[in-house]
Amino acid sequence: MRLRLPLVALLFLLLTLSGGAAGADSLGRGGVGKAVVVVGGDFNYPPYEFVDHDGKPAGFNVELTRAIAEVMGFKVEISLGPWDGMRRALEQGDVDILQGMAFSQERTNEVDFSTPHALLFQSIWIRRDDRRIRSIEEVRGKEVIVMKNSIMHDFMKGFDPKARLILTDTLAEALRLLNQGRGDCALVSRLTGMYLEKEMGLKRIVPVAEPIMTQAYGYAVKKGNAEVLARFNEGLAILKRSGQFQEIHNKWLGVMESQPVSWARVVRYVTLVSLPLLLILGGTVVWSRTLQKRVAQRTEELAREVAEKQAALEKLRLHQDQLVQADKLASLGTLVAGVAHEINNPNGLILLNLPRFEEVLRGSQPILDQYREEHGDFKLGRHSYDRLREELPHMLSETQDAAKRIKRIVAELKDFARRDSADLTELLDLNQCAQAALRLVENTVAKSSHQIVAHLADTLPRVKGNSQRIEQVIVNLLLNASQSLQGSGKSIQISTRHDRFRDLVLLTVRDEGRGVEPEHLARLTDPFFTTKREEGGCGLGLSISAGIVKQHGGTLNFDSQPGFGTTVTMELPALQSKPTPEHRGL
Repeated sequence: MRLRLPLVALLFLLLTLSGGAAGADSLGRGGVGKAVVVVGGDFNYPPYEFVDHDGKPAGFNVELTRAIAEVMGFKVEISLGPWDGMRRALEQGDVDILQGMAFSQERTNEVDFSTPHALLFQSIWIRRDDRRIRSIEEVRGKEVIVMKNSIMHDFMKGFDPKARLILTDTLAEALRLLNQGRGDCALVSRLTGMYLEKEMGLKRIVPVAEPIMTQAYGYAVKKGNAEVLARFNEGLAILKRSGQFQEIHNKWLGVMESQPVSWARVVRYVTLVSLPLLLILGGTVVWSRTLQKRVAQRTEELAREVAEKQAALEKLRLHQDQLVQADKLASLGTLVAGVAHEINNPNGLILLNLPRFEEVLRGSQPILDQYREEHGDFKLGRHSYDRLREELPHMLSETQDAAKRIKRIVAELKDFARRDSADLTELLDLNQCAQAALRLVENTVAKSSHQIVAHLADTLPRVKGNSQRIEQVIVNLLLNASQSLQGSGKSIQISTRHDRFRDLVLLTVRDEGRGVEPEHLARLTDPFFTTKREEGGCGLGLSISAGIVKQHGGTLNFDSQPGFGTTVTMELPALQSKPTPEHRGL
């Protein structure tokens, strides 16, 4: 192969003497494992690659491959056949490289592509007497002819999976079937279709004016065969620098272009037509650009106004939601305060009288027992004395427990409804609050055969607030954790630390309990919401705790996985950045 530029010739000579021979040897032994690179291609894809009338490979791809092999100093064996078979041959290793494959993102999972050496303009081909299809969207639901395993076959499977496809082995067969009246359209690259239309004398078909897509077209190797691909990329670059690539391109891909006209005719037509058009076009361009600039400015202004209005509406909606929620909580607080007061008075009377009933029962029981021995069992009201003697003490005890529970719930209702006026100016140590809370719940947790493991930080910054209120929150979190544990031998972990990045003091309570369902997490601090209704919970503990933490400028965060436990983190703002030494823990 003749190289025209001296610089390229010198480069080729150096490659041949030093690296070229080694490269060829690599291809033969260390690279692909054989002396000849087997190059595959489609036997009927003119003008890129096809078998000519003498039965030999021909076309743009074929001549380009041979030129690359010559300039790089290795041998090639070109094998053309049906496209479907060539793709299988590449996958099975019978072919080292395909000299022409259209690029798609999906195909990169199977092959690696070279630098493109051409562009394919895919077109819709229709019959001249049937102009219903003018765009790719109008192909949906039609009967479409495509070559099997071609790039357009891949495209149609994704574009319209329910399409009625007629699959052919070659593009020539696809156009022939369309010309004979089969299908509604065929998807064939524009240049190849024009070549085949002329070669086969197909008079009834034409391409739609605009191509539906443009695709890069180049060499392709099996995924990971980088050595062969690098050789072809390098050879292609040398041919482009030498100008030989352009000669091959003009020879094969310029065959369908119109014959050039004389310069005299061009000058005459330009003189008669172009000058008035240029004047009109110049004025139009100036006016169009001015209008575009104004439209762009106005569009930007409108977009800004719309964004500002949307932000204002969103902010208004958020404020409305907050006001509604605040109004609901205020009304609920007023109602709760009144109900708690009305319940507390009669319940206090019940708690006051129940001990007297027990005292009367204990004092009268010897007399009643003696009467029972002398006269036998008798009736008290409608009930047998023997039955009442066994059940009445339990009934009184249960009634007293129920009254105490009412008192506890009323106390929680008062805490919820109260406008807390507690002094929040105390400089408290979260470690000391945690230790105080642990002492309060130690017996309760021990009775349930569970244990608490504490990991308290060596040093923590102070927190501004009310230590009793914070202790109330920690006790509530520990009791909730204890109540969620099932079985024995489970543990509760409590820890403290200082988040220096956010300057927050954190207390975490983690249990190994049953956990909380994801749909319930967001409602845990809602008043009267509880997952322990059957166990006596009234749903105020976490709501009160969250309110206390909020008064201290902090937050209460929950993380849970059903069956694996719950983690609650209390975050409070640190009063000072410099920590003070404290106890490590229990």
